[in-house]
Amino acid sequence: MTDALLQVKNVEKTYGKGANAFQALKNISFDMAPGEFVGIMGPSGSGKSTLLNVLATIDSPTKGEIHIEQDEIASLNEDKLADFRRHHLGFIFQDYNLLDSLTVRENILLPLAVAKRPVAEMKQRVDSITAAFGINTLLDKYPYQISGGQKQRTAACRALISDPKLVFADEPTGALDSASATDLLERLSKLNETQASTIMMVTHDAFAASFCRRILFIKDGRLSQEIFRRNLTRKQFFQQILDTLSSMGGAADDII
Repeated sequence: MTDALLQVKNVEKTYGKGANAFQALKNISFDMAPGEFVGIMGPSGSGKSTLLNVLATIDSPTKGEIHIEQDEIASLNEDKLADFRRHHLGFIFQDYNLLDSLTVRENILLPLAVAKRPVAEMKQRVDSITAAFGINTLLDKYPYQISGGQKQRTAACRALISDPKLVFADEPTGALDSASATDLLERLSKLNETQASTIMMVTHDAFAASFCRRILFIKDGRLSQEIFRRNLTRKQFFQQILDTLSSMGGAADDII
């Protein structure tokens, strides 16, 4: 795939040394095209969160190459990595990571404020993204004044406000009730479809994964299978995900 946004080549991650060494990732290779919505699934301890952390520059691989467009991020020093992260990557975490002392508007604006974008541009972007996520009436509230679902939509707006090349979502629905989770996933999916936002999501939940267009399954640190939604309905894809999880040696509720 020559037009890949993300290229992962023979990535490995080992923790510890000698007899205590543990290889969390083993020879992982795949590409991701611009505009894809990719899910990462696997049993607890399979390496899916390690993979996300390595790709998101939160951790570094022991071996292998990670290219985001022309940048080989595995070889960047810490200063260049921080700069790359700030300009090109967005993050949505399970526990929101909002600053309680800032309003919803200020939390969302943070990446643009750090980048010293013009005030008019910041206002326009905040108005646009918060309307898309249905929180434009909450901008002057503080995180403690809004629900968990509203907090996660705020976190999603913050991740997307600077139009990053790639958004990483780590169990974004893990702390949400089913209605809030569905709402968030539908909004992310719509943004992916209408604005070609490129999203990678780690999830243990087959329902959440069914909103993706492709799923990579990790088992024992290796890429074991991948499936594509293509022309399937979301309900049909959900069933295919459940069948794949079952074939990997565990029922869906084992995959945590």
